[in-house]
Amino acid sequence: MNAKDVIKTALTSTQQMLGMFLSDLSDADLLVRPVPGANHVAWQLGHLINSERGSVSSNIPGSAYPELPAGWADQHGKNMAAMEPAKGFATKAEYLALFNKVREATLATLAKLSDADLDKPTTGSVAKMAPTLGTMLLLHSNHTLMHAGQFTVLRRKLGKPVIF
Repeated sequence: MNAKDVIKTALTSTQQMLGMFLSDLSDADLLVRPVPGANHVAWQLGHLINSERGSVSSNIPGSAYPELPAGWADQHGKNMAAMEPAKGFATKAEYLALFNKVREATLATLAKLSDADLDKPTTGSVAKMAPTLGTMLLLHSNHTLMHAGQFTVLRRKLGKPVIF
């Protein structure tokens, strides 16, 4: 197994895990805050989509990502995380479809990279946390997993079964 295989495995496994954690949640469930002040799942999903698409496309020329719906970036920006009541968010099906398209674009971008490309430096705000393209791609796997872990708290609050 090489570095690209490891990154691909990490990205695909967290993609599958995210789908599992959302499988029995309703659209209304996505807007429930597990505790006051916590971000709801809908906002977190939009944030994951925005951050992955933005950092990969700005650091890897030629990466091809789907267009986001009009107003998407604003709806899922930091200033909207605490908006009450939560309104204007997408459905679970829309979030999953767009997340999966973005993740597939990331995987297609990874497939075009060489092992040497993974050592190239990143730029912008992501460079502080992930100084190379390889660490940036792994960061998106970890970022997805971190938010999926937050989804488990909501699942417990809603009385949903333990998934993983």
